[in-house]
Amino acid sequence: MDRRRAQIDAAVAEENAGSDALYEDAPCGHLSTLPDGTIIRMNDTLLSWLGRAREDLVGWRRFSDLLTVGGRIHYETHLAPLLAMQGTVGEIAVELRTADGARLPVLMSSVATRDDDGNLSRIRSVVFEARDRRTYESELLRARREADGERDRFQRLAGVLQRTLLPPQLPEVPAIETAAYYHPASLDEVGGDFYDLFRLPDQRWGFFLGDVCGKGASAAALTSLARYTLRSAAVHDPDPVAVLTNLNSVLAQEQDGFNPRFCTVLFGILAPAPDHATITLAGGGHPPPLVLRADGTADFVDLAGGQLVGALADPVFVRADVDLAPGDTLLLYTDGLTEARVDTARNRYDEHDLRRLAGSLAPASAAGIVGSLTGLLEGFGDGLDDDAALLAIGVART
Repeated sequence: MDRRRAQIDAAVAEENAGSDALYEDAPCGHLSTLPDGTIIRMNDTLLSWLGRAREDLVGWRRFSDLLTVGGRIHYETHLAPLLAMQGTVGEIAVELRTADGARLPVLMSSVATRDDDGNLSRIRSVVFEARDRRTYESELLRARREADGERDRFQRLAGVLQRTLLPPQLPEVPAIETAAYYHPASLDEVGGDFYDLFRLPDQRWGFFLGDVCGKGASAAALTSLARYTLRSAAVHDPDPVAVLTNLNSVLAQEQDGFNPRFCTVLFGILAPAPDHATITLAGGGHPPPLVLRADGTADFVDLAGGQLVGALADPVFVRADVDLAPGDTLLLYTDGLTEARVDTARNRYDEHDLRRLAGSLAPASAAGIVGSLTGLLEGFGDGLDDDAALLAIGVART
């Protein structure tokens, strides 16, 4: 704690060394924070708008503490990850809380700077008062504003947020069949299951499916960070183990000791060919995927030994290669499916049950297996304790 306090004090002193009258009395607000959001400088203009004292904020409070509940969710799940990835965000509408509890609508533009080693070091923002610009630009922002006091409106917000964390639809891959489904266990909370399928160079495709720890806004923020990181890492080095290793390093930097930041993930590279497809998989503590073969068999892919992503400094990630012939389908799923309660005795629908079902359905197309499991999930009713996500990839029959 003393070391952290000393680092913050040094950063505050460094930032204040270049202050001048133009900065303090500017017609707009100026704000500087550390990567974790800790405020290290704020000009007199913004302090006066907020009705707050400099000594109460600088070096002690985070910028997210000044936002409304809806604004904090939007900032942590979308703006902060985008800023870390692309370095700038412009004219973002958020609401700040003044000292007397009033809402202050503002437009904010931010730029991130990095040190000599390439690490994020500062986030500097300019803030414009926008009292007359009360109309938000999207249903997400409108739903967030309305959700503060009513449960049904909060459910709308949770639903909108959940949809932004999943692709609106899967892209079309030549000669490949794909299908996906997400089943929320509760309409009141944003879940932590996620998946994606995206194009890579050399006619290859990246895909992943995972499950972050926790629920609500913190899980949504972690989900957003994981998705952006996996996509970005795959572009630079598509080796699945390297991609998970990169995500582990990013999550390790986010640990604060109070809110564990880890997840389970399956990441794969799909390489379609004229009469088959090869898939290279890496597993990080996630339930094993299933392969439904055209000959009517079904079995798990052996990824035993893969460890959680973000929980350990030097985890082990397991790799496996899968060859899909025409009529073969690979199924990825989250543990919401295999931990569902199936009867009054609260027995679970485990991986053995899933394998038996898959064996009875094989051969099955991607849409066929996902459709069957969708009906199964809906039939669990209150027995579904956790969200469930499905992603199926298969080679079309010739």
